[in-house]
Amino acid sequence: MHLPCTFSASINQAQFDRFAGLLARDFDAEMILSADGYPAQTRSVVGVYPITELIITETTTPEQLKGFCFDSPGPTLGFISYTYGMKLRGIASSKPYDFPLGHLKKYKAIVSFENEKLTFSSSHQTLIDTLSEMLGNMSAHSDTQIDYGPTLSRMKKSLDKNGYEDGVRRTLEYIRSGHTYQLNLSTRLSWHCPELNPLALFTTLCREHPAPFYAWLISGQKRILSTSPERFLAVRDGHVLSQPIKGTLRFDVLTPDAHRQLTDSPKESAELSMIVDLVRNDISANCDYGSVHVKNHKSVFAVDNLLQMYADVHGTLRTDKDCLDLFLDAFPGGSITGCPKKSSMEIIERLEPHSRGIYCGSIVIIEDERNMDSSIAIRTATFDMKTHVLDSYAGSGIVVDSDPVREYQETMAKAEKFLALGES
Repeated sequence: MHLPCTFSASINQAQFDRFAGLLARDFDAEMILSADGYPAQTRSVVGVYPITELIITETTTPEQLKGFCFDSPGPTLGFISYTYGMKLRGIASSKPYDFPLGHLKKYKAIVSFENEKLTFSSSHQTLIDTLSEMLGNMSAHSDTQIDYGPTLSRMKKSLDKNGYEDGVRRTLEYIRSGHTYQLNLSTRLSWHCPELNPLALFTTLCREHPAPFYAWLISGQKRILSTSPERFLAVRDGHVLSQPIKGTLRFDVLTPDAHRQLTDSPKESAELSMIVDLVRNDISANCDYGSVHVKNHKSVFAVDNLLQMYADVHGTLRTDKDCLDLFLDAFPGGSITGCPKKSSMEIIERLEPHSRGIYCGSIVIIEDERNMDSSIAIRTATFDMKTHVLDSYAGSGIVVDSDPVREYQETMAKAEKFLALGES
């Protein structure tokens, strides 16, 4: 189910990122951009000119999702929100939410990049010719970086320092009473910025703070800027891989001792082990019996001046299941809910004053029934083109030995690249 390939060229990562930015600027293209050197590195994909879309609502069924993704040729690109995951789990919310529960699209052309090879795929030869000419003339475009705008206004938090620390203390009460044993608590950071150029902000962040799952998506008046380092689920010809992240250490200068400090921490190790066990359980129902196993437990990589600990959870997709069966049964990802999943999500709904929306949902690229990749939409912001409000989010996993002050500090460290944009 691939569009016919009609053009390819060899270019480097910087050239591709620049070309993708031009496509977004000139054609309202949408994209998932990866970067070299990360355990969750993936294929970069740009969708040009949507030809059909599915806006997910309260009444959208898994069968309708499958029909949209699988019944016509070409990859599907888009997002599925955390709020849709609440619906799947039977968790109600009365919080205002002005975002679709998900938005999926198919395109006239797909531009992809992997291993320094650029590929155009489309059934429209004139569009391929246009893109090829644009690539050939790219050197004629100014390489000057576009300013994303002035310093942002003073930030507002849905949970300020005192509110977040109180939320951690309340979470600890739930843990001690047996309702959860790990829970991800988040806060929303908001700025009013009428002069912001969100695409320029996205390309600046991509250049200065690379990560494996950058995404720029358009949904009505909303623009999505995701800078996630975390893979949710990949399926490649039926082979399943999840790479949950749990365990964080901020650094100014990376030293050899920093890795050991993170991996030797009983608290951080417990966070990861709990979530790995949850992910194993989440994917097992759709994988061959005995195929689910863990490799590289407590591995570490650096992103955004943070050391992050992760593990690789593998499996083999059953022949009578497809990648959306797997995705929906495991969604939302355990690393951003907690354990047990439903109980933790119910507590999150009580503790957090904001709707998460796309935050902690997933950005997806779905090729066919047995091939997809998806992120956990953390380090993610949205910009409203009408209200000019930029919302970003950050959170941390709370366990029984969590310290409220340190958890707030970790949460703010994860938001650092957004915090640096304006006054605090």
